[in-house]
Amino acid sequence: MNARELILGRLRASAVTEIPALPVMKDWYGAHQRDEDAVQRIQRLRSVLEAVHTEVHDTTESDWPSLLLRLASAKGLRNLLIGDNTTHGDTLQAVAQESLDLIRYDKSIEDWRDVLFDNIDASLTCARSAIAETGSLILWPDAAEPRLMSLVPPVHFVLLDTRKIYADFYQAITAEGWKDAMPTNALLISGPSKTADIQQTLAYGAHGPRELVVLFCHESVKGESL
Repeated sequence: MNARELILGRLRASAVTEIPALPVMKDWYGAHQRDEDAVQRIQRLRSVLEAVHTEVHDTTESDWPSLLLRLASAKGLRNLLIGDNTTHGDTLQAVAQESLDLIRYDKSIEDWRDVLFDNIDASLTCARSAIAETGSLILWPDAAEPRLMSLVPPVHFVLLDTRKIYADFYQAITAEGWKDAMPTNALLISGPSKTADIQQTLAYGAHGPRELVVLFCHESVKGESL
């Protein structure tokens, strides 16, 4: 008997005759889920994001456009890429200032690849939701907001509705029914792009945006401001 036959013989002899039952994910996550309310989830998401150099700002449904314009001005941005035919893009367009050129992603990548990669300072996309446990933003790119909007510009602004922050990944995919309608692409973003060399020196922006700016959009309450 040669070595190959000996190895195969051992594998066959130790083969499992009964397939073990799959773990019940609902039970596992139910037993390990944190006991926290919405405010605590927001705080935990902020803490994890800021720990990896993400810039986080609180705002409201009505105030976020003016906040974004102030941030863009402070960063010296010349232009901002917005999605084509999106509600938040139209909202920002309505109050845009001449100092910031809003550019719509309304053409195919073949028609403006050089402009997108070389001349766009920043982009704005809307997060579908977020995961507090891992500090991840969930984006589902589509024709209006293609994936490249969150991967190419040096600065990436993300608008997040704080009512859509889930405790963990399992809660997110079950609450949103992912098994029934998965997109072509689902992005989980957990901070600005970074890499490290052999000496473990971090460099930001090597493979994507060097800055990630998240606008925590809280539900507007009459008589209240953030």
